[in-house]
Amino acid sequence: MFARLGGMFSSDLAVDLGTANTLVFVHGEGIVLNEPSIVSIHQADGSVLAVGREAKAMLGRTPGNIVAIRPLKDGVIADFDIAQKMLQHFIARAHNRRWFVRPRVVVSVSSGITPVEKRAVRDAAAQAGAREVYLMEEPMAAAIGAGLPIEEPGGNMIVDIGGGTTEVAVISLSGIVHAKSVRVAGDEMNEVLAQHIRKHYNLLIGERRAEEIKIELGCAFPTGEPPRRMTVKGRDLIAGLPKTVEITDEEIREALREPIMTITETVRMVLERTPPEIAADMVDTGIVLTGGGALLRGIDRLLRQETSLPVTVAENPLSCVALGVGKALDELNLLRKVALPD
Repeated sequence: MFARLGGMFSSDLAVDLGTANTLVFVHGEGIVLNEPSIVSIHQADGSVLAVGREAKAMLGRTPGNIVAIRPLKDGVIADFDIAQKMLQHFIARAHNRRWFVRPRVVVSVSSGITPVEKRAVRDAAAQAGAREVYLMEEPMAAAIGAGLPIEEPGGNMIVDIGGGTTEVAVISLSGIVHAKSVRVAGDEMNEVLAQHIRKHYNLLIGERRAEEIKIELGCAFPTGEPPRRMTVKGRDLIAGLPKTVEITDEEIREALREPIMTITETVRMVLERTPPEIAADMVDTGIVLTGGGALLRGIDRLLRQETSLPVTVAENPLSCVALGVGKALDELNLLRKVALPD
């Protein structure tokens, strides 16, 4: 009775529960929240000090009694309790801090999720206040959000490069024909860049600084433009003192070669395992890129060269998954077709 009563006062939600960012779509309103998936915790009593942007600002800068945690790792929940608190906070914010709400919630998950990981997401959403929880695979959500005609018999390929995982899928008739998820994406690129700076300059930099380098200089394919440079500050591993170095976009492109080639090989593998009739469709429909990794300079040109298929970046790649789960939330017939079984 209380669940039904709470449902009367709530708006249903769709959640893009990402490793790097969480987006919340409210029925009838659109995307109302886009925050980093980070929680700051006081170690003494486990109380939540900050969630989202405020918590991200604390990354690498907290005193010993405070820790900034990413509750998701490689696209799945790594810390159940913290993930539940984060979801609870975001659901309450989406409902303007009204706690007496029991919304229906649709959550996007990796296509490579295991039954145990699936149960963890359902339980976290239920304990955060959801009265019903539906799960939807990220590549399907991204395809819907990008406006692909998923219900038609023609083949459509989606490559969603997120923070923790890269999801590659071929979709036809509201179903996934073949998909592969690899745990190589934006976070892996940040880690590779931090290791490169450490190895070549004996300079220690944090996660946030590595991400800034990727955004500023990251490139997957030679652009033919004049070289770009960036000043990087960190701690000298030998002297232990603050130090500044200058890096170029060319060396960053070389440092990113391995994770980018892993993504490229995954795309080729999915294409090789796609039925020939559907593969033939993709000569015309091509590949659509979504997720934050789609914004990496030259990634579309590299995939075009490697696959000989047309490659386009979705109009709003960062929001495609959230828009897709939101559309499924608005259209119950579509939700029933694409939601994962219990």
